[in-house]
Amino acid sequence: MKKKRFSEEKMVSILREADSGEKTIVALCRRHGISDVTFYAWRRRVGQMSETAVKRLREMEKDNVRLKRLLAERDLEVDVLKEFLQKK
Repeated sequence: MKKKRFSEEKMVSILREADSGEKTIVALCRRHGISDVTFYAWRRRVGQMSETAVKRLREMEKDNVRLKRLLAERDLEVDVLKEFLQKK
């Protein structure tokens, strides 16, 4: 998987900087080395979130992955036990 160049927190801070209106979006994108398309994609994805909300979302996604893995392991164990009991 490709490593992201900007963290979600940095994305939010760049978007907040654009919302302040001090610089144009083109100048802001040039300064941070991103394209306009990238900027608007970020705005669509994390535009209304605060930095704490983004952190909480990332933690929830990690927890969700862990729980899905645990469920898959448990389902596998149940299938093995069912198969073992059917053979008896």
